[in-house]
Order: sequence, then C-alpha cells, then structure tokens
Amino acid sequence: MKEYIKDMREFVGNRPILMCGASVIIYNPTGQVLMLHRTDNDSWCFPGGAIELGEKVEEAAEREAFEETGLTIENLNLFAVFSGEELYYKYPNGDEVYNVDIVFKSDSYQGEVRLNNEGKEARFFDIDKLPEKISPPVRPVVEELRKRRLE
Repeated sequence: MKEYIKDMREFVGNRPILMCGASVIIYNPTGQVLMLHRTDNDSWCFPGGAIELGEKVEEAAEREAFEETGLTIENLNLFAVFSGEELYYKYPNGDEVYNVDIVFKSDSYQGEVRLNNEGKEARFFDIDKLPEKISPPVRPVVEELRKRRLE
C-alpha cells in the first residue's frame, strides 16, 4: 500500500485523496485504552493505518496494530465508521486526505508493546484522562469513545 499511495501521490501531488483506513482501540484488563504518540505530527492516536489493495478491513486493523505496537489482536469488534469533513487532514509534508476510518475495539491481545518508527511512545490511558494533543482525524473517535463511556 505504501507504494500505492506513493504512486497516487506522483499523479495528484499534495491534492486531497480519499484514504480508507482501519484502526483499533485496544483495552487493557483495567479498561484503559492504548494510544501512540506519533512521530510525524507529535500527536496521539490509536494504532491504525491505510488498508492495502485487496485487504479486508479486519486484516488491515490487525496488521497495522501489530506493525505499530507488536501486539497480536484477537476478537475484533466494530466500534464505528468515521468519515466526512471532520476527517480531512493535511499531513506535515503537505499531503491532503479525506479519511474513512473503520474503527474496531478489542480487549484481547498477545505480546508486549514495542514501537516501530511511526511512534515515539505508547501508553495506556484512562478514558477520562486521555492526552490533550490528539491527532486531528482521531478527535471524532475520541469524542465518540468519551460519549459512549458516559452512556
């Protein structure tokens, strides 16, 4: 997929593209959620990323979570699908995207957290004590997570 996006960028430059991604809200046994501190925009997010050509969204969510955290995720459940103007994002390099993010949740995983080059820190947070600097396209996900917590 990285080559696909790279190839697309050769055609369109920095202009907006539609990007479909999958992410996972990972809960630990005490109900805290795992967030990653991104290296590209110095903000926090949930593990996730672009879906590769021909890949199922569940596979993408599991793959991205493993690549970014080293955790093998089990028992994915759909949390929500996010799209629209509020998921527009302009990357620090100038690339513009309108994201469609299929967000899963899971409290079942194996392994120990180890980061790849996309994250500089990983930490479990109480939902009511999430970091303030949330990556812009992740803010609607956090708002929905907090809303559901109060229901």
